[in-house]
Amino acid sequence: MTGDAPEPFLYVVVCAAGIADGVGTLVTAAQARGWQVGVIATPHAMNGFFDADAVEALTGRPVRSAWRSPADPRPFPPPDAVAVAPATFNTVNKWAAGIADTLALGTLSEACGLGVPIAVLPCVAGALAAHPAYRDSLIRLRGMGVRFGEPFTGDPGPDGRRPGFPWERALDLLER
Repeated sequence: MTGDAPEPFLYVVVCAAGIADGVGTLVTAAQARGWQVGVIATPHAMNGFFDADAVEALTGRPVRSAWRSPADPRPFPPPDAVAVAPATFNTVNKWAAGIADTLALGTLSEACGLGVPIAVLPCVAGALAAHPAYRDSLIRLRGMGVRFGEPFTGDPGPDGRRPGFPWERALDLLER
C-alpha cells in the first residue's frame, strides 16, 4: 500500500481440519497483497492442527483462541475483512445458528453484524456436506452476505490426484 493510509487488517479464522497446517500460505499471500493479518483459531484447531508459533512469527502477533478480559488491550485492530479457512462443518453450522461459544464464532457473528466482508473456504467431507443442516447453514450465511469458495473435501479428482487447498481463493473472494 502507498501513502499514509494504514494497511487493511484481515482476520484469518482457522478451524480444526487436517489441512489447517497450511494456513501460513494464506497469511503469506495476504501479506503479499498488502494486508496486515491476525489469526484466530478455534479451540480444537489449537490442539496440533497447525503450528501456532510459526504463524505468530509470520504475523508478528499472537494467535488468539480465548476471550480476553475487559481489562486486557485488544491485540488486533478492528477487521477490514475476515477469511475463514479451512471452515469446518461444526463451525459453519454453529455460526449460522448464532452460537458464539468460542472466540472464533463470536468474532464471525460480530463481523456479520458489522457488515465486514467475510470469505469462507469450506473443508467438509461429502457425507457431512449432504446433511440438511449444513445446506441450510450455507443458505442462511449466504443470505447474510458471506462469500463462499468451492467446497473442498480433499477427495481425489477424476485423475486420481488430490487437489491442493485453494488458500488464496479467500483473498479473491474478498476483492469482489
